[in-house]
Amino acid sequence: MRRLKSFAVVAGLILSTTISANSKKESAQGIEALPRDVEMELASSALPAPLQEAATIYVLDPHKGFVVARKGTNSFHALVARTGDDAFRGSWPLTEYPPDVLYPVSFDAAGARAHMQVIFDIAEAQAKGMPAAELKQLIQERFRTGHYKPPARAGISYMLAPIMRTYDDPEQSPKISTASHPHVMYFTPNVSGKDIGSGELGGMFPHIIMPGPHGLIVQALDTKEKAAINKRHAGLTQKLCKLKQAWCLPQQHGEHTD
Repeated sequence: MRRLKSFAVVAGLILSTTISANSKKESAQGIEALPRDVEMELASSALPAPLQEAATIYVLDPHKGFVVARKGTNSFHALVARTGDDAFRGSWPLTEYPPDVLYPVSFDAAGARAHMQVIFDIAEAQAKGMPAAELKQLIQERFRTGHYKPPARAGISYMLAPIMRTYDDPEQSPKISTASHPHVMYFTPNVSGKDIGSGELGGMFPHIIMPGPHGLIVQALDTKEKAAINKRHAGLTQKLCKLKQAWCLPQQHGEHTD
């Protein structure tokens, strides 16, 4: 009887230690899974409405990385990055993974084979417990050495979701904000901001991010298009705002969310 009691105590301690270790690991990852239906809806919203139903949609398993939630029949792929590739662009130190980033993004076939692979690698490494600073160094090194290839052709990435929470200026600082910023990105390898005159235009005009082999032109939607998207997805943004205060758009609580 004493042996059984001793065994039960030891087994309980082992189980408790295992649960504690797993909890610490999950906490270190910095990600809480979104409700599957909300995540799929948010990922799909990155695409224009006519492309959504036939696109391949991914969801994030915090312990594995991205997995296919729905296999599509067109050439577009969409997901919600919880640690976006923008976190790896600046020279500032990434000391911990952001717990509340939402980065809905979609790619055509060329972008899925190139740009999307970076996001997959980030999620998988984070799921395995790689420290944030170490992963940032690894991703930047992979870009420097040509491990990540640019898209094989010109293409497009839609980011038309009604909400995103990510870095204001990832080239300069780790400041994160929530905003509605539907836009489209075009693959433009080795095109500079000077080439398109973006330094002199500002505002709603196109600008370049990640200048070099992986460069992208970013074009924001106009006010009317943005308003239509926000109206269409009002139910989705309300769901997100209820899940986490940081995911409330400024107009949902009267101020910008930082």
